[in-house]
Amino acid sequence: MNYDFQKIEEKWQKYWKKNETFKASNNSDKPKFYALSMFPYPSGAGLHVGHPLGYIATDIYARYKKHKGFNVLHPMGYDSFGLPAEQYAIQTGQHPAITTETNIKRYREQLDQLGFSFDWNREVRTSDPKYYKWTQWVFIQLFNSWYNKDTDKAESISDLISIFEKEGNAAVHAACDDDTLTFSAEDWTNFSEKTKQELLLKYRLTYLADTEVNWCPALGTVLANDEIVNGVSERGGHPVIRKKMTQWSMRITAYAQRLLDGLNTVDWPQPLKDSQTNWIGRSEGASAIFNVIPREQSDEESHQIEVFTTRPDTIFGVSFMALAPEHELVSQITTPEQKEAVEAYVEATAKRSERDRMADVKTISGAFTGAYAEHPFTKEPIPIWIGDYVLAGYGTGAVMSVPCGDQRDYDFAKHFKILIPNIFEGIDISEEAFADKEKTIIANSDFLNGLPYKKAVKRAIFELERLGQGEGKINYRLRDAVFSRQRYWGEPFPVYYVDGMPQMIADEHLPLELPEVEKYLPTETGEPPLGNATVWAWDTEQCTVVNNELINHKTVFPLELNTMPGWAGSSQYFNRYMDPHNKEAIYSQDAVDYWEDVDLYIGGSEHATGHLLYSRFWQKFLFDRGIAPKDEFAKKLINQGMITGTSAFVYRVAQRTDVFVSKGIIEKYLDINTNKEAFKLIQSLSGVSVEELSFDEIRVDVDFVNSSDELDISKFRNWQPEFKHAKFIDENGIVKVSREIEKMSKSKYNVVNPDAICEEYGADSLRLYEMFLGPLEQSKPWNTAGITGVHSFLKKLWKLYSAIDEGSEPSAENLKTLHKTIKKVEEDIENFSFNTSVSTFMICVNELTAQKCTSKAILEPLAILVSPYAPHISEELWERLGYSTSIAEAPFPIFEEKHLVESSKEYPISFNGKMRFTMELPLDLDKDAIEVAVMAHEKTQAQLQGRTPKKVIVVPGKIVNIVG
Repeated sequence: MNYDFQKIEEKWQKYWKKNETFKASNNSDKPKFYALSMFPYPSGAGLHVGHPLGYIATDIYARYKKHKGFNVLHPMGYDSFGLPAEQYAIQTGQHPAITTETNIKRYREQLDQLGFSFDWNREVRTSDPKYYKWTQWVFIQLFNSWYNKDTDKAESISDLISIFEKEGNAAVHAACDDDTLTFSAEDWTNFSEKTKQELLLKYRLTYLADTEVNWCPALGTVLANDEIVNGVSERGGHPVIRKKMTQWSMRITAYAQRLLDGLNTVDWPQPLKDSQTNWIGRSEGASAIFNVIPREQSDEESHQIEVFTTRPDTIFGVSFMALAPEHELVSQITTPEQKEAVEAYVEATAKRSERDRMADVKTISGAFTGAYAEHPFTKEPIPIWIGDYVLAGYGTGAVMSVPCGDQRDYDFAKHFKILIPNIFEGIDISEEAFADKEKTIIANSDFLNGLPYKKAVKRAIFELERLGQGEGKINYRLRDAVFSRQRYWGEPFPVYYVDGMPQMIADEHLPLELPEVEKYLPTETGEPPLGNATVWAWDTEQCTVVNNELINHKTVFPLELNTMPGWAGSSQYFNRYMDPHNKEAIYSQDAVDYWEDVDLYIGGSEHATGHLLYSRFWQKFLFDRGIAPKDEFAKKLINQGMITGTSAFVYRVAQRTDVFVSKGIIEKYLDINTNKEAFKLIQSLSGVSVEELSFDEIRVDVDFVNSSDELDISKFRNWQPEFKHAKFIDENGIVKVSREIEKMSKSKYNVVNPDAICEEYGADSLRLYEMFLGPLEQSKPWNTAGITGVHSFLKKLWKLYSAIDEGSEPSAENLKTLHKTIKKVEEDIENFSFNTSVSTFMICVNELTAQKCTSKAILEPLAILVSPYAPHISEELWERLGYSTSIAEAPFPIFEEKHLVESSKEYPISFNGKMRFTMELPLDLDKDAIEVAVMAHEKTQAQLQGRTPKKVIVVPGKIVNIVG
């Protein structure tokens, strides 16, 4: 009977769906196990073979845990809001919901084809109003919360209001805006309602503020730092500028220390933890205040520059102040003489992203404001410059520049010829010595002279506090997260505005659904796409959305025009999976009490400082408010590596010609003298002279290239109009391409479609091959030719079950092979070493085949072992073994050590030190018995030919040496 994988796989996929084989229960006596893969954004391109890698790994472990007797939750859904669908809508006019639905249908077909054990009853889609109702609900909870530093957690804003009413805010220790004024209870009572709302916004965990953002004019939206590559948008490659806008922000900074501390409690990859630690960027130091010197004695307006420094002990080395070009004081302190130069520099800097500015350590640029600050101790004037190496979003957006202690400050001062005081005169300030803070001694620094590092820091802070111009401070690189996007295809904010102040729509009226719009672009007046909606106002009496024409600012008010960012919906989806159909709550207490958290989470490392950081923030907040059961949402996380593609390139002569040259010809052309004929042909076909002759690499679709790197010329010519008349200089009728391993991407034409692989080899072959390629965490190149090996293995496995004998007793060899396989596979799965399991299966099947094993007692547990990796063939073999239920319900085989204990030993029998033959003997024989057995052997007698040996050396369990 042939191995008809297509028929088998279709059969069992239908069975699993019909019988809901992998449906998880929220009420079970079994121990729980929650296995989760990061859910995908459903792009129009569908899956390529690199995408399922993490899904397969999670599926293997989930199936294994089910065999181990766990109630396994293994859900899947779609991160279905996002910019690509919106861009497609802008280009075609098709509603993003239609595009998204089409893409999801395509993804579902591909995922089902691969045989995953997903509980599809729990599917979520972030763009489904039934789902984003709860994203909006979490936003409201954040809005109605503040962070109490005394209790170190988020609390209800109503509690804060009660404090204000009783005693004002002087004693409140909260995470709030730096410019929050101090007021008494009486002040609070006398404040207008709008003033109260403005003050509360300075405490809320989600708030409105003027923020420097990455603005992409071409896309008409704000972009996060991780959506920008080399200064342009990742999507479309459009220029990005820095711009100040009123945006919704999340006060993630309140959780900075807890986000750091929490990393010590989870089993996550160390490189990922390091990324988050560096992103959060905890620094200990001091805040120092420098007073700006008024330009005129009569100038009553005074300004102060606050800086944060980790080295307050170097304050006597300050040569100049450096402000970020976006700093609010720049326009206020710049002198008329410097105004033109400063404004030009600010405009130029706005075109560079923060990431570019951080990465650029070579470019030195800046402008002098014409203003000076007063040194807190020496009272000397210090020039105030602006430079793009200072970032508005880090610290205070201002630095005290100490050229003799900081390389960038030194380069800046040297470039602009700023005087550099040396506070390290006569001291070793090499990089190694300066890094050793214990030994650093300050000189030429007044009261700090001669003090070692730690004492100098403490003394500097003390003196700043004594002057009222500073204090000790812990600073974090982490900035509050901008939460607004000027897009259509995202979660609407449940917010309307009364007298310019945000008001939340009541929970019972959620979800606030996206309105219909004619255009998905920003309005002509620059408003976000929702500004095109004609029915987008909130009626507070009817509690519903009404026509904009009804806005009267009495009972009908305008709604928020921005939408939430892509990471909003993914920040709590893992919890919603626990109870996805609950209409009354984000999830029931019973569900979260049972599932608690994710036991295994697998996904890409590219989400380290995006999704994974924001999700941890939301989880901690929900935990504080008694909504989430755990402070961290995932116990263990694994970053799968990348499956890379092997791109193909053809060579075109010069630019704008239609002559292409085989790779071998190019290599020969490097020495024209040995290949004059080839050169003449190139020259005649292209008309390019010797001096101008060059070659361009052109990417070609890998589907046009065979395993021998030979190009299908016909397919290439029909691929794109510009190649229709292509001429080729071949090698004996063959055109060879060059290859390069790169990230698998549609834009690189190196994508391998899993549908084609499943069609030719089957899903089980694909699953096994992706695991066989190498360790899960490492990147590895895809090579379709290599899949034939695992496909051949599956055919051998199939053949092994062609004759099953229920009554056949397994041999000792059979049992030894089986149990060493059980032991190795279980160890591999527990250690996520899936690649070595595949090798173990191959060895096992080869050994059992050689042993002519037909015993059901061996073949039955073997099918279960293979099942997590190749579930379709395993189900079919299980049925062949006589079972009517799914193999997924079968318990995992138990390893028995006794079957690996050797009862005999194959002794090498030597004569005068030279091994002549081997002999199998029981291990429990003593020396005398071993000698008797060996001497009686016919091969021994043949070697001795009647002679009596001088002695027989026996080492039990090792060797026998006959000396004659």
